[in-house]
Amino acid sequence: MKINGYHHLGLWVKDTQKSLDFYTRLGGKVIHSFPMGDSGKKINLVDMGKNAVIEIIPRGEGKEEANAHWAHAAIRTDDARAAYDLAIKAGAVTQSEPKDVMLGTMAATIAFVYGPDRELIEFFQEK
Repeated sequence: MKINGYHHLGLWVKDTQKSLDFYTRLGGKVIHSFPMGDSGKKINLVDMGKNAVIEIIPRGEGKEEANAHWAHAAIRTDDARAAYDLAIKAGAVTQSEPKDVMLGTMAATIAFVYGPDRELIEFFQEK
């Protein structure tokens, strides 16, 4: 057996269409949609490129769902500044503007934005 990266990040959302519009405006493509049990709701998998997949899950009424979230999703990009600008144009809110950083021995440009449900998204450009 071999572990080979991650398959997807699951994100509970309040407004599925708003989140789908946001992530597809950033360049994502819906690659799968399927029913969420017998709830009448749909789950969507959005490929952000290079197998960085976000699972858009309509929020239910359960306590776990009401409290669920991710710390942040780091999206690999070759231009963090351009990705940040595109996200802001798509409706994101700034958490941290693009900046060059040294993370140990790794040089990177990073930026953070809040998406439609206040999920924290990092744009990560390794130099």
